Amino acid sequence: MSLHTTYNEELRPKLKEELGIKSVMGVPRVVKVVVDMGVGDGADNKEVLAQAELALTAITGQKPQVRGAKVAIAGFTIRKGRPVGLRVTL
Repeated sequence: MSLHTTYNEELRPKLKEELGIKSVMGVPRVVKVVVDMGVGDGADNKEVLAQAELALTAITGQKPQVRGAKVAIAGFTIRKGRPVGLRVTL
């Protein structure tokens, strides 16, 4: 049984009862799950980024997207566009 069917058939009615919600549409639901990971030395050391990518791939089963820095921060020696993290949307 998938997570979606388990949620709809078992968990949703329980939540409706516990929370005292009259309509099934008022019960909270999961819309999107995002798993992200910051990689501190990823901009300088490509091996750290590769190891983090392998770990996130093993956890989620999907290849993560490499995220670059949005702004430059001189105090942390980060330049705009350099890889600083990984993200997977499930």
